[in-house]
Amino acid sequence: MFGKRFNLFRLMGFQVRIDLSWIFIAVLISWSLSTGFFPFYYQGLNTGTYWIMGVVGALGLFLSIIVHEFSHSLVARKYGMPMKGITLFIFGGMAEMGDEPPSSKAEFMMAVIGPISSIVIAGIFYGVYAAGGGLIPQAVNGVIGYLSFINAILAAFNIIPAFPLDGGRVLRSLLWGIKGDLRWATRISSFIGSAFGILLIFMGIVSFFSGNFIGGMWWFLIGMFLNSAARMSYQQLLTRRALEGESVSRFMTKDPVTVSRSTTLESFVNDYVYRYQHKMFPVVSDSDQMDGCITTAEIKAIPREEWKSKRVGDILKPCSTDTVIPAETDAVKALSLMNRTGSSRLLVVEGNRLAGVISLKDMLKFLSLKVEMDA
Repeated sequence: MFGKRFNLFRLMGFQVRIDLSWIFIAVLISWSLSTGFFPFYYQGLNTGTYWIMGVVGALGLFLSIIVHEFSHSLVARKYGMPMKGITLFIFGGMAEMGDEPPSSKAEFMMAVIGPISSIVIAGIFYGVYAAGGGLIPQAVNGVIGYLSFINAILAAFNIIPAFPLDGGRVLRSLLWGIKGDLRWATRISSFIGSAFGILLIFMGIVSFFSGNFIGGMWWFLIGMFLNSAARMSYQQLLTRRALEGESVSRFMTKDPVTVSRSTTLESFVNDYVYRYQHKMFPVVSDSDQMDGCITTAEIKAIPREEWKSKRVGDILKPCSTDTVIPAETDAVKALSLMNRTGSSRLLVVEGNRLAGVISLKDMLKFLSLKVEMDA
């Protein structure tokens, strides 16, 4: 879902990040507020003031989104759910969970707190706006009024029972509590979320051909996002359920290709990299003890004329913790590590001995068969 992300700050143990797509939406919102919303409702101010109002309004919106997602994260932590952090991106923000909620009650409490926090923020801003009519400068009060309005809209939109919106998660928690079947509850709520996304896509097309190009584009994009996110959420649940309890030792290749310390760099490139087409290889001794790893990035740093004389042992480095897992590791955790690091192969170890290599291809093959049999 996310592309390039940058860390902003940590808040009570949660990492807050921004996706590059956020920059686009921040500029667009600042522009639309500065040239459309504020000049329409608060006339008579100069252009510079409108731009300051627009930028402050956009920043206030995204701070409100951080508070909204932070409330989710706090409740999730209370119920023992692992949280990866909060990311701002083109469609707002997302509190990233590392796993499904442990119970329907935990899901309900985590989901409902988001809209509640937005309603509280809207109420606070509205109170300040109503009380400061003649006391606060018009430009400042205008931004406060906008933040009250936009937080109310944020709460209303999120409470729609379309998964993975907060309202959709509330619906899933209720269905889960009634029948005790998370898979069934997710399938129903994801279907509703997908259908709502398709409705927004249709509304976007109608708006676009009716002359509302900007509005139509946003309805279309949000609909595409919700439709995709709803389907993806159900597939992620099926993946977790299929792989849960399976150790990586079940999927690993027990006789992986390894490299010795005495191999020349030229031989390594020709006989290993070009032949097996991997970017990383384990280096082992005769007793299968893992000495380290060698990657194509390290080879590229060595002048080509030195490849014949230098050996793997000369540039060998310890294997990264992102590429090594114990044999007893749950397959779901291995898949999560691959997703986080972008790696398609992991080294499986027993102590310091190389036991095998697990690939994303082998896991997906098993997953496909198991989902097909359970369908």
